[in-house]
Amino acid sequence: MNDPDRVAAFVGLFQRHCVPELIANLSTRVEMLKVAGLTLPLTLNDGAPTCYLCSPTTAYVDYALEETRTLGFSPILQGVMRGLIHLCRPLVQAMGLDRQAQVNNWLFSTNPAPELDRPTAAALRDAVHARYPDRAIVIRSLNGLADGVTLAALRAEGFRLLPARQIYVLDPGRPGGAQTKSMKEDRRKLAATPYLRVADKDFTATDYPRCAELYTALYLHKYTPLNPEYTALWIGEMHRLGLLQMEGLRDAAGRLVAVTGYFQNGRTLTQPIVGYDTALPIQAGLYRMVMAMARDRAVAEGLFFNISAGAADFKRRRGAVPVIEYTAVHMARMTPRQRLALRLVEAVLTGIGVPLMQRFGL
Repeated sequence: MNDPDRVAAFVGLFQRHCVPELIANLSTRVEMLKVAGLTLPLTLNDGAPTCYLCSPTTAYVDYALEETRTLGFSPILQGVMRGLIHLCRPLVQAMGLDRQAQVNNWLFSTNPAPELDRPTAAALRDAVHARYPDRAIVIRSLNGLADGVTLAALRAEGFRLLPARQIYVLDPGRPGGAQTKSMKEDRRKLAATPYLRVADKDFTATDYPRCAELYTALYLHKYTPLNPEYTALWIGEMHRLGLLQMEGLRDAAGRLVAVTGYFQNGRTLTQPIVGYDTALPIQAGLYRMVMAMARDRAVAEGLFFNISAGAADFKRRRGAVPVIEYTAVHMARMTPRQRLALRLVEAVLTGIGVPLMQRFGL
């Protein structure tokens, strides 16, 4: 699935620029891993706090705390959930997963993974531990619909599978999924919009700062500053390298009012960049229209569309189905404390976390 030239272009970007110039709230090292015929991006972290892209503690504790604030829980339920999350912080930290070598990390919230059979999973595990014996191996963004073979292979080779979040996917093989009433309304709105639709080839260097501004307004200002802070340089370089494909909408003055960026790996499409002018009235339907653009592309090309987490009702109404996403982890050497912490966290996430994710669409 991974194109070696694309991986090389991605890793080369971090040889030309320091990480904060590209993703302002992230600290990591980016390298290339070649094993069993696969070429993969690899990120390395030593345990210091950073963005959730490279820190399970941030993902499982700090981001979870943010979710309780934004999901409209009653004060009592919010207090109970926040208390449970705070109690889990020492356990998550005790696992030692923040000191990690993360495989196939494209530094997006969702990283479509190549399929791994059991021999490949074993070769990958052994190669990474031989190179970095003191780090945990982490592989994010795995789900049962797209990665069933990989999950089974990793489990058989000793990886533990930690539930991470509930995501939503559109499978083009699922009849009628793209023909819901809400989706038809979105398409009609897109067809009648007064805004000018902007294709990938029409994006220029002058657009990248506005893309970053619109993304930041939505994901960091409206949602949470724990989301990756992609800069104009990052968006521009990823677009120029062909790793991101862009679409958007301009107003009559030529100014972008909405933007989306796609990342395709194999037959999976993701949408890591979404932004719109949050000062405009919601009736403008900007979010609806950029989501419709992405879904139309996925359906037209027969792609498995991973729409990530959040906005559960919106996505369900448009034919997406929920599935639990997992993070696979493996450690070469574990202390009894780490082993106990990992088992406890796995039990809490499976027994309490998954039901809550499914109930509240986390």
